[in-house]
Amino acid sequence: MDTVGELRIEAPHRELLDQILDKWSLSVLNELCERPCRFNELRRAVPQVTQKSLTATLRRLERNGVIEREVVSTRPVAVRYQITPLGKTLRHPVDVLLAWTSQNMPAIERARAGFDAREAGETGVRLLGHAARRPGSE
Repeated sequence: MDTVGELRIEAPHRELLDQILDKWSLSVLNELCERPCRFNELRRAVPQVTQKSLTATLRRLERNGVIEREVVSTRPVAVRYQITPLGKTLRHPVDVLLAWTSQNMPAIERARAGFDAREAGETGVRLLGHAARRPGSE
């Protein structure tokens, strides 16, 4: 994989990208890039995520080596999550993707609107065509 032209997305790549670029992972990584956080701090920072989804997200990110979990010996015992050096290397590529998204969103919205209009028109034609048929006219 010496050049961009040779880049091939294989199963392991897809699996990893699915696990680190999903909607909750990006939000969690964004928070942890700023500072280490405890579980409930992350819950407050990303209020839309359920406890179950946050737990699963943290475990996936930890398994992939982009965050680490530290048990803090307090009473009661607490757990703190922080980004690893490997996780910090994600910052630039994610920023590039977000910049691309921001830059191209108007064109994407136009493409979506055009697609939706064509789909609505085709559905209408199909429905009209179906309604115009009479039994036995085939």
